[in-house]
Amino acid sequence: MKKLENYSNCLKVLKNADFSEAENNEIYRTGIIGQYDLTFELSWKAMQEVLQLQGVTDFRGGSPRDILQAGYKFGLFDDEALWLTMLKKRNLAIHVYNEDEVNEMVHLIRDSFIPAFVTLEKTLKEKTAEAEKDSL
Repeated sequence: MKKLENYSNCLKVLKNADFSEAENNEIYRTGIIGQYDLTFELSWKAMQEVLQLQGVTDFRGGSPRDILQAGYKFGLFDDEALWLTMLKKRNLAIHVYNEDEVNEMVHLIRDSFIPAFVTLEKTLKEKTAEAEKDSL
């Protein structure tokens, strides 16, 4: 499962970010936001891969929002509102210019988004193992 592996690798980098360093270093904050963007992108693609492995293929248009809605419906995560916020923030991340918005984004990533990513990673790995076991 290449997309899941890529997601896990990207998440590992984000989890290892030194958020205390980000408090005083603009380029470090920008790097965290960029890593968040990449991790989010890989998260919904990994969800799509696992959903397809489970035989779920009706994603309407296949957009990130469609995949998130299918992921919620099929139990890949519990907090749909948080994931839709993550999508919104990902879409706005390239337009974050002032210091307050940057700081808010970094705090959201640290306090809310990383824990959601970690939970998703665990769930995706479990669902993948179940699907592989069922296929034997």
